[in-house]
Amino acid sequence: MGGMKRIHAAGHRHRPNPRPADARSIDAKYGLEPVFEPGSDTDATLGDVQLRLVQCPYCGEGFDTLVDLSSGAARYIEDCQVCCQPIQFDLEVDHDGRLVALTASRGD
Repeated sequence: MGGMKRIHAAGHRHRPNPRPADARSIDAKYGLEPVFEPGSDTDATLGDVQLRLVQCPYCGEGFDTLVDLSSGAARYIEDCQVCCQPIQFDLEVDHDGRLVALTASRGD
């Protein structure tokens, strides 16, 4: 079979796959949030955004949530990823932009 080209069933030539893009370029291209791999540190950091493990005040289950420190102290509501109840988060940030405390309480 020397000199023959490989043809797919649809009649197209086989082209090698382009080099895979890295995760950050894919995230940027599609506007995705960064992915934190399981088994890494409980509290991962990416710039002003941190992944924090919190416990739901309703169902007691723990889950990871992204915390954005770039705007300083904040109070916001986020639904539990397990039971969907509204959780009030109080975010305290020091003058250097470091996380001081993150508390989760019932939002009702």
